[in-house]
Amino acid sequence: PKQAGTSQLVETAYFCYFGHCEFDKGTKSFKPMTSQRCNQTVASPAMKKAESSFVQDFSAGWADTDVMSYPEFKANLKASFEAAVVADVGNALNYGNRETGLYLYGVPDFLQALATFLSKQYGRPCDQNTLMTTSGASMGIDLVLRAHFQPGDYVVCEGPTFFNAYSMLQNAGLKLLEVPICEDGMDLDALEKVCADKDGKVKLVYTIPIHHNPTGITMSNAKRQRLVQLAKKYDFKVIADEAYQLLNFGPSAMVPLFYDDNPTDPRVISISSFSKLIGPGVKIGWIQAHPALLKPLGDMGFIQSGHNPVIFMSNLLKQFITSGNCARHIAHVSATFAKKKDLMVDELRKVGLKPNNPMGGYFVWVKTDGHKRTGRSGKGMSLDPDAFNDYMRLCFAFPTEEEIVEGIRSLGKSADEEGVETVPRT
Repeated sequence: PKQAGTSQLVETAYFCYFGHCEFDKGTKSFKPMTSQRCNQTVASPAMKKAESSFVQDFSAGWADTDVMSYPEFKANLKASFEAAVVADVGNALNYGNRETGLYLYGVPDFLQALATFLSKQYGRPCDQNTLMTTSGASMGIDLVLRAHFQPGDYVVCEGPTFFNAYSMLQNAGLKLLEVPICEDGMDLDALEKVCADKDGKVKLVYTIPIHHNPTGITMSNAKRQRLVQLAKKYDFKVIADEAYQLLNFGPSAMVPLFYDDNPTDPRVISISSFSKLIGPGVKIGWIQAHPALLKPLGDMGFIQSGHNPVIFMSNLLKQFITSGNCARHIAHVSATFAKKKDLMVDELRKVGLKPNNPMGGYFVWVKTDGHKRTGRSGKGMSLDPDAFNDYMRLCFAFPTEEEIVEGIRSLGKSADEEGVETVPRT
């Protein structure tokens, strides 16, 4: 503020942006606000709208904590945690056990439980020898990059793609290339042209083949088969980032890209996680690949020294999975997010926008078409930083239904109608 006697609007603005503080007109400075004063402070109608817009942020790819804290879920997790501690806490806290040896690829009992669970989810056989547990999907990607690729190798991604993928790929020293994504997945004609032009230097294709982030697109079966054929023809491997594989808003016949691979000449490494289903704090993901592709991961110094990174946590979750409670929880999460997604799509259409209608995942992808923007901009989701600047990626998993309605309806209003100035978000 430029002077004492600051208006309530500015006082409340500082309260919103800098925490529980208020302007003291006597000392002409800001001081902490007591909890009692916080409860008594009443903002102007204009600032109520500004504060509301501030908290309704559709950019974060988080889940609403309600789906991670309902009573049945908490009771089931508690039962699973207690069962692990009572059953065999000594081996759960160790590097391995006498019978099976070191836990390099994961705890054998948990890998078997996970394989059985995934077999039921996918409707396809799942062999525990094709699985390795990781501390989330991102760690799985990082391990694969370090074990299978060298700095200077070329990697091809879809454009747009998950923005943090670029960081992981660049941190591994890979050179980035990009091809468009079509309504049925990666443009494979463009991919083949890139592979031919680079004459064997493309060593990796990174793809999000189901509930693509940010577009929501799922790769067709025909393209999946062709992608594996191209991998063999041009001698590259495929990382299939399938973090949303199990988060479907209806029956899905799609299985991980791993199932299109050839075990005698494997090329595909599927990577998934419980982070989007149980919660990111769990940090349990898995790699699914044929043993020839898994072995280099177990041979890495990081794994040889520290062994599998989720030994204890996977033991804690084992009974939650084998009891059927995990499958029931996933059904609950999927139904909850499907309802939120439908609501967001409907509200976007009401304000004149044309969103996609994803069948899973966390996000709606929509062009701004001259409207105000919210959520995460498409800027930076392509090697051309401005290619998708007029798009928004909106997360429906985190906000409440009321926040979705209010936040999306604000896109149809001008700043003048809301009575506040728009403030650029960082």
